[in-house]
Amino acid sequence: MKVVLKQDVKSIGKKDELHEVSDGYARNYLLPRGLAVEADAAAVNEVRTKAAAVEHRAAQELAAAQKLAKKIDGRTVTLKAKAGQGGRLFGSVTAKDIAETLARETGEQIDKRKIVMDGDIKNFGAYTIEVKVYPKVAAKLTVRVEE
Repeated sequence: MKVVLKQDVKSIGKKDELHEVSDGYARNYLLPRGLAVEADAAAVNEVRTKAAAVEHRAAQELAAAQKLAKKIDGRTVTLKAKAGQGGRLFGSVTAKDIAETLARETGEQIDKRKIVMDGDIKNFGAYTIEVKVYPKVAAKLTVRVEE
């Protein structure tokens, strides 16, 4: 019997998937517990509509991420910092500082967790930083730390 899952079922699959299961398993376990519904035309159509909506949303998110990556890629961000003796900074420049400066300059909010750094920046100079905007979409920018 074909069923559409309404919840994740460990041995079968995930929510909103179409699966073939034995008649007894469907009638005695899945259907009475509300874990699945019989796969009639309406249920199958609903599954296909949801899948198409998810694909469409993912395509829109990817396009927006690529647009943002183009906006960020190759950009130079300048941060001012105070230093002590020997040119070492008081504190450090973190991903949060870079994200705030990028938001001010570009008008786009970027999560600090998407900024990939090898550690905090503790000296003056220019550093190349990668921003992972979306899975498989990344941009590189230069961070210049000045006194």
